[in-house]
Amino acid sequence: MITAKARAVDGPDKPFRAAEIQRRDLDSHDVLIEIKYAGICHSDIHTAHGEWGPVNYPLVPGHEIAGIVTDVGPEVTKYKVGDRVGVGCMVDSCGECENCRKGEEQYCLKGNVPTYAGVDKYGEPTQGGYSTHIVITENFVVRIPDNIALDAAAPLLCAGITTYSPLNHWGAGPGKKVAVVGMGGLGHMAVQIAHAMGAEVTVLSQSLKKKEDGLQLGADHYFATSNPETFEKLAGSFDLIINTVSAKIDMDAYFSLLTLDGTLVNVGAPGEPLSLNVMSLIGHRRSFAGSMIGGIQETQEMLDFCAKHNISPRIEVISADQIDEAYERVLASDVKYRFVIDASTM
Repeated sequence: MITAKARAVDGPDKPFRAAEIQRRDLDSHDVLIEIKYAGICHSDIHTAHGEWGPVNYPLVPGHEIAGIVTDVGPEVTKYKVGDRVGVGCMVDSCGECENCRKGEEQYCLKGNVPTYAGVDKYGEPTQGGYSTHIVITENFVVRIPDNIALDAAAPLLCAGITTYSPLNHWGAGPGKKVAVVGMGGLGHMAVQIAHAMGAEVTVLSQSLKKKEDGLQLGADHYFATSNPETFEKLAGSFDLIINTVSAKIDMDAYFSLLTLDGTLVNVGAPGEPLSLNVMSLIGHRRSFAGSMIGGIQETQEMLDFCAKHNISPRIEVISADQIDEAYERVLASDVKYRFVIDASTM
């Protein structure tokens, strides 16, 4: 067994504490990764706080992981010691179902194995990236291009792929008008990616306080949703809307912004149900969809796309002792735009 230093939480209202966790010995196709950086995702907060259902505490969150390969199993062929690699939101799947065979492991019909708060094929609880090391099968590791810094790479493993996947699937590109709801960790990635894909990009944010950032990152337009005139002016404008916020919003108001056959895709995951009037969809053959992360192949494609187009998250690097403070600041929308933990401080 491999002992890793970590930060764990013992309950919904408990602070993070220093901990040691055991990583399994390497199986034939396993890779040992020394974690250099781990991003903080809103999903970490929802899970740590028990908002998405029962949690098997103690919990080590973190599914935006960037590091270096330090050892490999005897049958590993994809990676070698010294490689720069990443791990995202899942660490395994059945590999046999229709969706897995299509490279859509995130939608494994038997359920993928999440990087934390799950149970692996050995029957052990999975623990995430707020730690110094992780052991994972090589098929769920991705390669980080040389021109992406490891600290900036970490948020791409969730925020990057969570926005790239729907933009890619619904064909964001030249001639398409795309709106991004929310200018946070996910939103600021969606703006950059949609712009690089060639779409006309509009940010819909509660206020205009991040307008300058949005325009610098590639948005063509920026509107405040707190202004009722925004919904009147933009009615019927967008082919695709990516909703990145993890809170209840007036879905019918946002559906009104879609064109004929337009689609609103939810990637934010609120802790409570959303409500809608189906007439908002029927009137213009509009669609309401959801999207998770991408599969491993698409995640690698996203990293290569970001490297090619010089896309990078804006990050604030923190020490492991600052996780509780970082959670409070995320909930207060006081971060531009992603916290990344320096694992050397574990």
